[in-house]
Amino acid sequence: MIEVSVHEAKTQLSRLLDLVQDGEEVLIRRHGKPVARLAAAAAVTPSVFGAMRGEFELPEGWDRPFSADEADAFWAGK
Repeated sequence: MIEVSVHEAKTQLSRLLDLVQDGEEVLIRRHGKPVARLAAAAAVTPSVFGAMRGEFELPEGWDRPFSADEADAFWAGK
């Protein structure tokens, strides 16, 4: 792990990011005390459209509009 001061981190950010991208971690210190750590971001895997297909079934009529009484009960929290 590389340790740098806040001043060094500000002036050498691009170089430090290159190091982080290559797998290095950087500890940033202010007045000798650790305040932040630069580390590679975890890769985000996009969700697959339709991934839950076949996992559950919706009841018949689930998409019908509420009646006036059902709507009133819904908005009343019942």
